[in-house]
Amino acid sequence: MRSTDYSKNLQYDLSAGLVVFLIAVPLCLGIALASGAPLFSGMIAGIIGGILVGYLSGSHTSVSGPAAGLAAVVLTSITDLGAFNVFLMAVLLAGFLQLVLGIVKAGAIADYLPSNVITGMLSAIGIIIILKQLPHAIGFDHDAEGDLSFWERDGYNTFTSIIAAFTQYLHPGAIAVSMVAMGILLVWERPQIKKRIPFVPGALVAVVAAILLNQLFASLGEPWVIKTQHLVQIPVLSGVSDLSNLFTLPDFSQWANPQVYVVALTICAVASIETLLCLEAVDKIDPLKRSSNPNRELRAQGIGNMVSGLIGGLPITSVIVRSSANIDAGGKTKMAAIIHGVLLLVSAMLIPGLLNKIPLAALAAILILTGYKLAKLSIFKKMWADGPYQWWPFIITVLAIVFTDLLTGVGIGLVASIYAILKNNLSNSYKVKKEEYHQGDVINVILAEEVSFLNKASIKQSLEDLPDNSRVVIDASDSVYIDHDVVEIIREFNDVQAAQRGISVYLVGFKDHYNLSESTHVRVDHPEGK
Repeated sequence: MRSTDYSKNLQYDLSAGLVVFLIAVPLCLGIALASGAPLFSGMIAGIIGGILVGYLSGSHTSVSGPAAGLAAVVLTSITDLGAFNVFLMAVLLAGFLQLVLGIVKAGAIADYLPSNVITGMLSAIGIIIILKQLPHAIGFDHDAEGDLSFWERDGYNTFTSIIAAFTQYLHPGAIAVSMVAMGILLVWERPQIKKRIPFVPGALVAVVAAILLNQLFASLGEPWVIKTQHLVQIPVLSGVSDLSNLFTLPDFSQWANPQVYVVALTICAVASIETLLCLEAVDKIDPLKRSSNPNRELRAQGIGNMVSGLIGGLPITSVIVRSSANIDAGGKTKMAAIIHGVLLLVSAMLIPGLLNKIPLAALAAILILTGYKLAKLSIFKKMWADGPYQWWPFIITVLAIVFTDLLTGVGIGLVASIYAILKNNLSNSYKVKKEEYHQGDVINVILAEEVSFLNKASIKQSLEDLPDNSRVVIDASDSVYIDHDVVEIIREFNDVQAAQRGISVYLVGFKDHYNLSESTHVRVDHPEGK
């Protein structure tokens, strides 16, 4: 993209970058907390994901940072390796492996992801965002921000967490803040507001209003005031000396530790798959319908993870929550991602105290609206209208992701999609143009353009079901390829079974290399007089 394009769209990207920044702060911290890593490691990953990966990436709208899908991997890996600095060595190696994958163009795997699974993934993420943020919206913040897995800490799951929130903990101040924030966001969606003040994001207005409202609640005291544990919590530096304590170097002495390489391979695989999935999904919802180079994205992610591992950050992937929020906020180019990274850096260094006044309930309102736009009812209606071979893989993907996690759910969705493709292929490999058989009727068996071994059983059964003493036309005029096994079934039926059962067979369109003559064992004229 030319520099003129960046300058032309800068006003949109500034606004979108600010919205993504507001959402990214608690997500970076929450994912670090869920990963059992130092809190600031999440901020480091967010900063590098925004500035460095954003600069190197070819995607216009994707935003990178620490990913919830890797939290369980990180938590287990730190425990198994025994120290966070040893884990950082694995992150460094994982980044190098991703860089190699990008160089050898392994990103082409993204081209084989079916659209119904990608659409299902987007809708599922939208539903999960709504379900996960409902407890935060009423002040129940036991689960870390950014956790998208069905099973949570302390034995909760997505639904029991919601039940516990509404039955055991209703914070009036948090409820008031989330309702006011949601009201502002909905008002800001109105065309007349967008037209008058197009470059002031509703999310910023909602956050400022939430801060001011909580200051008012502080003067009222209990039970209205929203306390520290329900606010954003960025580590506050007491001096320049604290700065060096926020960064951790990898333990290079562990370069020969085989367990480090196992962790590196795991991180590389999971991070690469999540990135490619997100890239496909984001390109799908990009209003301008631009496409991104997956190999360039893998190279950018690889370099980002190498740098993150070098200075104490969590693993980085392209993240659908931040990316969809970026598109929703009007981001036009990758400058929005870079701006969000710069804002993370500046705020972490200079104004953590101000950010720590933001109620999580206000951010929950922003995320709930983002989730709704990903999982609109119209999307489900469209997938239903597209037919069963689109609908079932879509809805299976949605349910699988909601009740497991992103990668497991997508894997289940891919299996469902492959099954649907095979079933569709089986049912469309041939047509029998006579639903009810009567003696003397002509039955046309019309073969499709491609007939594979997968169609063998169904074609064999259809031929066996033909009534005795009938007349049959097996038409291969449109067929480009017929599997050898299918040809053998037709040959056996034509040469042996037809004569035994008194069936007249006329073969049409079979090419010489099938060694099937266009004749019948019981010779009859072509039923249609040809």
